[in-house]
Amino acid sequence: MCGILAVFGCVDNSQAKRSRIIELSRRLRHRGPDWSGLHCYDDCYLAHQRLAIIDPASGDQPLYNEDKTVVVTVNGEIYNHKELREKLTSHQFRTGSDCEVIAHLYEEYGEDFVHMLDGMFSFVLLDTRNKTFIAARDAIGITPLYMGWGLDGSVWFASEMKALSDDCERFVSFLPGHIYSSKEGSLRRWYNPPWYTEEVPSTPYDPLYLREAFEKAVTKRLMTDVPFGVLLSGGLDSSLVASVASRKMAELAAACQWGTQLHTFCVGLKGSPDLRAAREVADYLHTRHHEFHFTVQEGIDALEEVIYHIETYDVTTIRASTPMFLMSRKIKSLGVKMVLSGEGSDEIFGGYLYFHKAPNKEELHKETCRKIKALHLYDCLRANKSTSAWGLEARVPFLDKEFINVAMNIDPEWKMIRPDLGRIEKWILRNAFDDEKNPYLPKHILYRQKEQFSDGVGYSWIDGLKDHANNQVTDAMLVNASFIYPENTPTTKEAYYYRTIFEKFFPKNAARATVPGGPSVACSTAKAVEWDAAWSKNLDPSGRAATGVHDSAYEDAAKTPSAMNGA
Repeated sequence: MCGILAVFGCVDNSQAKRSRIIELSRRLRHRGPDWSGLHCYDDCYLAHQRLAIIDPASGDQPLYNEDKTVVVTVNGEIYNHKELREKLTSHQFRTGSDCEVIAHLYEEYGEDFVHMLDGMFSFVLLDTRNKTFIAARDAIGITPLYMGWGLDGSVWFASEMKALSDDCERFVSFLPGHIYSSKEGSLRRWYNPPWYTEEVPSTPYDPLYLREAFEKAVTKRLMTDVPFGVLLSGGLDSSLVASVASRKMAELAAACQWGTQLHTFCVGLKGSPDLRAAREVADYLHTRHHEFHFTVQEGIDALEEVIYHIETYDVTTIRASTPMFLMSRKIKSLGVKMVLSGEGSDEIFGGYLYFHKAPNKEELHKETCRKIKALHLYDCLRANKSTSAWGLEARVPFLDKEFINVAMNIDPEWKMIRPDLGRIEKWILRNAFDDEKNPYLPKHILYRQKEQFSDGVGYSWIDGLKDHANNQVTDAMLVNASFIYPENTPTTKEAYYYRTIFEKFFPKNAARATVPGGPSVACSTAKAVEWDAAWSKNLDPSGRAATGVHDSAYEDAAKTPSAMNGA
C-alpha cells in the first residue's frame, strides 16, 4: 500500500504551503516508507508516500504521461497492467510500475477508463493542460480514500483521514466504485455490476466454474517483485487462499528469487482456536509457517495506536484490527511486504452465523448485497489500515471483480443454510473445493464452523476487552452517553471507551460521521437483526452472539478467564 495526498485550488501557494503539504503527507509515511514524492503545479499539489511492490527501482510516484502534462498519484495495484500496456502501443512508458497505465489510459480514453482497471486502487489525476482533475476509488473500496473541502475553496483527497482532518472544514469517505470529476463537480458511479440492484439471480450453481474463478483471482494477486505470504487463520477462507497460492508457487516469476515454499502467518492468544487450526493447515500444505502470540494486556496497550491508524470507533473493527495490527508488525520485521488475506467471503456467500436465520433466499441475497456495499467501512478498512500501519500490503482475492460477479450471479437458494440437506454456512464454496482426488484441504478444515477473526484469536480476547472497558467507564458515564455523544451514541462500556479514544485523535463532527452505526448481531446489518426477535436483546458483533447457532454461544459458554497474562 501507498499513501496519497492531493490538494487543488489553494489560495496560498507559497513555500509555506508546500511545507505544510509535505508535513501532512508525512502523516501517511507508515503506508509508504520506501520513498516520498511531490508534484506542484500552480495551486495544485500531488504527494505520494511509496511502498514499492512492483518495479521497486524505477516506479517512484507521482507518475506521468510522456510530456508530463498528466500527473497521477496512486495507491494500489493494477493486476492487468500488462494487458492494458499492449493496448497502448502508441504510448511510451517511463517505468515498469503497474500504476503508470493510468496516466496513459486517461490520455487515450479521457475520463471513461476506470472500468478497464482490474485491481485495487485509489488515485488522483491532474491534467495540467486544462487544469482539471479526477479522483477514483476501486469497486469495493479495498483501498481507502477521503475527500475534503477547505475554507479557501480548496478540494482535498487523502488515503487516510489524518492527512486532511486538520485543514479541511468538512470531509467524507470517498464512495467505492465512484469517480469525481472537477469538470462536473460531482461524483458518479463507474462500477455498475448486475448484483448492485439487489435483483435476485437465477443462475444454477456450477462448482467447477466457481472454483476456477477463485483460482484466477488468487493467481493474479501473486504479481510481486518483493517477498510475500498469506495470512492464515485456519478458517475456510484464508485456508483456501493459502491452498491455491501454494499450488501456484512453482509457476511464479518471483519463485526464482524468493523460492517456491509459501510463507504463512497466524496470530492469537496461546491455545486459541485459530492457532491450532492454522498450524494443521500449514502442515498439510507444507508452508513455512510463522506463529505469533500476544496477550490480552499487549492488545489493550496497543488500542490507542490501533484506533489512530484505523480511524474508526466501530467495536467489531477494533476487536479484529488489534491482533492484525500486532501481527503485521511482526510480519514486516521478517522482510515481507505483501500478504494475501481472506476478507470478503462471508459477505458474498452469507458466511456469518446469523445467516442461519435468513427467512428465505430473497432476504439472504439482499443482505449479502448490503454487506458487500458496506465492506469499505468495516473489513476492507481493517485489512488495509491494520497492515498499512507497518508498511505491509494486504490483497484480497475474494473481492476480485470477476469472482464477485460469478458468485453473486448464483441462485441464492444454494447459499441458504439447510441442515436437513447437510449444508452449513458457505456450503457452495466448501463443496466447490471438496476434491476427493486432489484435496485442497483436510475435510474437517474445509467444513470448520465460521469463526470471526476477533473470536478465533482467542475467546478471552473479547472478554478481556470488555473487562478492561468496564474498569474505565462508569455506569454514570454510560447513562449520560447520549448527551456527550448524540450521534452514534455508544450503548456499551466497550463502545464508549473506544469512542473516547477516537475523539481524542479526531474531534471534528466530520470525522465521527465517517463511522457507521446502528444495531448489529454477529456482524449483521440493522435490517438482518429483524430475522430473530431474541437478537435485539443481545446486540453484540461477536459471532458468539448468534445464540442457538455458534458452538460456543454466549448463552451456553462458561465464562473464560480474562487471560491478562503478561501484564
